[in-house]
Parts: sequence; C-alpha cells; structure tokens
Amino acid sequence: MVNQQAVIDIHNLDHYFGKGELRKQVLFDINLEINRGEIVLMTGPSGSGKTTLLTLVSGLRSPQIGSCKILGKELCGASSAELVQARRNNGYIFQAHNLHHSLTASQNVQMGLELHGKYSKAQMRDRSIAMLEEVGLSERVDYYPDNLSGGQKQRVAIARALVAHPAIVLADEPTAALDSKSGRDVVNLMQKLAKEQGSTILLVTHDDRILDIADRIVHLEDGRLVTFSHADC
Repeated sequence: MVNQQAVIDIHNLDHYFGKGELRKQVLFDINLEINRGEIVLMTGPSGSGKTTLLTLVSGLRSPQIGSCKILGKELCGASSAELVQARRNNGYIFQAHNLHHSLTASQNVQMGLELHGKYSKAQMRDRSIAMLEEVGLSERVDYYPDNLSGGQKQRVAIARALVAHPAIVLADEPTAALDSKSGRDVVNLMQKLAKEQGSTILLVTHDDRILDIADRIVHLEDGRLVTFSHADC
C-alpha cells in the first residue's frame, strides 16, 4: 500500500549514464519513502550515487526506469515542462553554494522566487531581505559573495532555497567546505527554518558530526540502498 503521507515515493528505480557500449548503471533498484516533515540524511562513499539520486528527486535530471513520485507526481517519463513544475516545489542547496558573484546576497536569494513568476520586483526584494534576516544576515543584504565568509555564503544559499517556502529541501553536502562550528550553525539553521515551514529535508552528507539532526539515516553504496537506520539507534 502506498504511504499517503510520503512526499518522496521511489520504487524500483534504476538509472544509467551513457549510451551503447559506454552505458553504465549507477543506481540499482532504489526503494525509498520519505514522509512530510521528515529529516532524512543520506550517507555513503564518494561515487555511490548520492548526488545522482538527489538530482532525480529534484527534477534536475529525468528519472529513467521505475517510479519516482514527488508530491504524488510521477517524474519517470515526465516532460521538460513537468520537470520544471516539479522543481518549483523544491529548495536545492548545492555543495559549493553556487552563488552568482555578480549579484548581491539579496539578488541571489531573489533567484529562488523568479522561477515562480508570481511576485513583483518589490515583493521579491522584500521577501529576500526578510529571509536573509531570518538567517542572520540582515547587515549583509547588499554584500557580494566575494565579501562574505564561507558560512555566510552558505546561509545565503539556504535563504535562496527556503525563500519560496518549498515542500521539499534537498541539500548536497551543505557543510563540506565549512569548519565544525559553521557547519553546525548552518545545519541547525536549515533544520529550524524547514521545520517552521513544514518542509521535508533530504540531505546528502559525509559529515558524521551532523547525523544527530536526522529522523532517519539511509546509506547508499555502489548505487544501492543498503541500510536504513534511525538516528537514535
């Protein structure tokens, strides 16, 4: 029976890169359900397929074989327009924050609203500044990324991901380039804001120091989900 609360509902998902003799399978028979409001951490060695799975869930890449339902919508076989629509429900936090260096902090955050096409410029500016205040950057709204610390850049990236109040927050190694204090601050902030907004979090990490925030931990190895555990086990 399908879990009616599952916002991420993946069954028998396979994925390949390349074609012909170069075709290589990178994900094998993935089955994963994540419920509304859950914080799930995905661990595993480099090259195990974690980022690939994250991009399939996000709609950044089209799933090929099996079922990948996000908020009840099937992404396997989805059109480009349907994938764009799916991405509007996500907030994606990249490993290297992916800020535009020619834009200020507030302008970077506004990019998280532009995809929706329903806000005026004034509304986007106001919402972006309010979100930056939420992440403790009220004094940095007009700073360019080159004038921000690593932790501050990641806070801008979190603000951009959460400004549209997404149903799902997807994060790829958000603490990888940060020291232990900045990493903990960033994860605590992401947890707090997403919980306040009722978002589901799927976070890829190698950082053992942040595993305690998880409701559940899943482990991916050689393209296969091999273990499921609760953070308090």
